[in-house]
Amino acid sequence: MDSIFIIVIVFLLLNIALGLFRVWRGPTVSDRLLTTQLFGTTGMAILLVLAGYLKELTLLNVAITFNVLAILLVICLFKVWKKKKGETP
Repeated sequence: MDSIFIIVIVFLLLNIALGLFRVWRGPTVSDRLLTTQLFGTTGMAILLVLAGYLKELTLLNVAITFNVLAILLVICLFKVWKKKKGETP
């Protein structure tokens, strides 16, 4: 059972690594915004897997808070991006 948790966490960490590549090479700003949301979702998934593995229910609260903050970050970045383009959000 431990190997399943390790495989899932390694897969999620590879997902974040590919997201970092997309941030670095992303041709558009929208790619970078979507990658920001990917970081929040993947970070939440890692925390949920760790909560199941360690049987720590407090990590569930941290995961939910992390995801809400990631959503707010994407909204703020989108508004800043629209303002830089001269459009009203």
